Amino acid sequence: MNVVEMRGSGGPEVLFPARRPIPKPGPGEVLIRVIVAGVNRPDIQQRRGLYPPPPGASDLLGLDVSGVIEGVGDGVTGLSRGDAVCALVNGGGYAEYCTVSSLQCMPIPKGFSFAQAASLPEVFFTAWNNVFMLGRLAHGEHLLVQGGTSGVGMAAIQMARVLRDATVYATAGDENKLQVCRDLGCAFAVDYHGAWDGALRQRLGDRGIDLILDGQAGPYTQRELDLLAFDGRLVLIASHLGAEANVNLRQLVRRRQTLTGSTLRPRPASYKGGIARDLVEQVWPHLESGSIETRLHAILPFADVAEAHSILDANQQIGKVVMAVDRALAETVPA
Repeated sequence: MNVVEMRGSGGPEVLFPARRPIPKPGPGEVLIRVIVAGVNRPDIQQRRGLYPPPPGASDLLGLDVSGVIEGVGDGVTGLSRGDAVCALVNGGGYAEYCTVSSLQCMPIPKGFSFAQAASLPEVFFTAWNNVFMLGRLAHGEHLLVQGGTSGVGMAAIQMARVLRDATVYATAGDENKLQVCRDLGCAFAVDYHGAWDGALRQRLGDRGIDLILDGQAGPYTQRELDLLAFDGRLVLIASHLGAEANVNLRQLVRRRQTLTGSTLRPRPASYKGGIARDLVEQVWPHLESGSIETRLHAILPFADVAEAHSILDANQQIGKVVMAVDRALAETVPA
């Protein structure tokens, strides 16, 4: 099968086409013939040498795919050869075939193409895990999403608004992206190049934010804690601005704040399977009705993987970049 390999770490130039044997599904796994593969920020970090795959995971990039099941391992129930699925994989998505635990597979939402379906798993899994499970977002609370037009940001904004009737705030890098955040239902969106925390504080008045979802960390951390209400939660999903921060621990204790972080990839299939069930039950109906949407920034040929990575390197995307492994089927809707 055709795959994309990394030769060392660095920029998009370290990505090369290669050939590998088609993998075989183990117990509890399925083999997916990949139609479309998603491109995500963790892929960029792994390419740069900053996000090594966990033990036992494929060394190939790629965390979400859509396609058709071609093989079923021992012990798999509820899935059969020929089923159209999208899946959160542990690596290996940049290939014509990949294996994954059956628990991490989900049906493609009705009316969605393979390209649209490939944009869903990684961002919706991440947003659900951090906003609803770790962040414990409650009905009517206030949420701040740093980087609202990333795939995770857009998923978080919409799920918080639709499922919890939350008041959502977001940051983004230019007016076009800020307008996208407003169109998704944000009550207020602010450019992160300026004094975003001051603008939010002026908007909020005496009220603090209940939950902040952030991937920047570093010098943002205390500024975010200063914005939190009593019992507020700050959930870090990355640390792009720095691995360390000066934090006022007395304030954190006095205001009963929670500062936590998460990495979903090393979690066991049973944990991810629980998220998959929640998404299919609670989010998929809203995707099918249109009250929650996915946005594709670009559908690129599989051979253009370097271009796909360059888009994310430049932070140009609004929504998701995906690669058509099978160009003939990428934009078709499975029966």
